[in-house]
Amino acid sequence: MKRIILITGGARSGKSTYAEKLALELSPTPVYLATARIWDEEFRQRVIRHQECRGPEWTNIEEEKELSRHRLEGRVVLIDCITLWCTNFFFDLNSDTDRALAAAKAEFDRFTAQDATFIFVTNEIGMGGTSENELQRKFTDMQGWMNQYVAAHADEVTLMVAGIPLTVKNTHP
Repeated sequence: MKRIILITGGARSGKSTYAEKLALELSPTPVYLATARIWDEEFRQRVIRHQECRGPEWTNIEEEKELSRHRLEGRVVLIDCITLWCTNFFFDLNSDTDRALAAAKAEFDRFTAQDATFIFVTNEIGMGGTSENELQRKFTDMQGWMNQYVAAHADEVTLMVAGIPLTVKNTHP
């Protein structure tokens, strides 16, 4: 049975740790679908450290945009994260908020048409102040709208605050 779970919160709120723990509770062999694009050596090292922290029970997949290319029926899939995934659409489409949002929504719909358990991690980047940078404001808008779209389709939404999960939505029996 398809299930969509969204885990959101600020930077270093415990989102990924909580999501990984949940995935391992739901499956002995979950899938980790990483959406990060490697921009520099520091980020590459960060990704390697994250990969090394996960055990051999994980199936690791790197996919910058086309999540639906991967057939994962019956699996528990942790997608980390919507923010980096949206960044890839945003910059590939020349910071066109409307086109990037439409592309991300369409890909989300294609991907989640599969019968799987999806655990999406995202950031609430709009909880801070309004940026003076126009590009940052445009991306914050796009990502916030994408978070709303995923949350509307989710069975469960959890907000992480200082490592504590707060249930925002739960329609799962």
